[in-house]
Amino acid sequence: MVALGSLIARSDDDIPVRTPRLPAREAAERELSDPRYHQHDPNPIQRALDWLWDRVDDLFGAAAGATPGGWIGLLAIAAFVLLLVVALRLRLGAVRRTPTTSGALFSDTPRTAAEHRAAAERHAAAGHWSQAVQDRMRALVLSLEERTLLTPAAGRTADEAAAEAGLTLPRYADQLRTAARTFDDVTYGGRTGTEQAYAFLATLDTELQRAKPDLATTPTRSRG
Repeated sequence: MVALGSLIARSDDDIPVRTPRLPAREAAERELSDPRYHQHDPNPIQRALDWLWDRVDDLFGAAAGATPGGWIGLLAIAAFVLLLVVALRLRLGAVRRTPTTSGALFSDTPRTAAEHRAAAERHAAAGHWSQAVQDRMRALVLSLEERTLLTPAAGRTADEAAAEAGLTLPRYADQLRTAARTFDDVTYGGRTGTEQAYAFLATLDTELQRAKPDLATTPTRSRG
């Protein structure tokens, strides 16, 4: 039995101090929320980039693990695909864009058919077939306008000129459509002009200079 005197003799200093758990945790959170503890933490953007690179690293790691030879095998496959793309690019040439709309046939200062024809011949002599095709088509259309077989129209496209000229010269309607398509392919479709394409346009231009209109099918045109 513990003596009564010994119990009375215990002082208040001998009683352990116990802090409740919830207030202690709140005090610790307040302390850790001090900006001093977080001044070197990465910002949100950096954390997002770190997460993204971790995912990319996981992806490449999984690919390397599934590829025979690991990383070396993966790099060999990537190099093979790259070489294949380069080979196809060299074999097929420039990627051709499909023209969605055709722009105006004439985009610079007014010139005569003879001037465009002379420019086309200079381009052809230099082997610049794309420019030669363009100028020869313009010479062809201007020649028809100068002979009043076409009504001059600002902003006219090659297709529109070919369609209208085909009504006046039905014998050449198909050739005119081919000429307009060739012009559009070179000018808007990303294709390179060729010597054969230029020879076709030059021959058509020469023939049309002597061609007679079909008066039975020539539409009535008003002059202003």
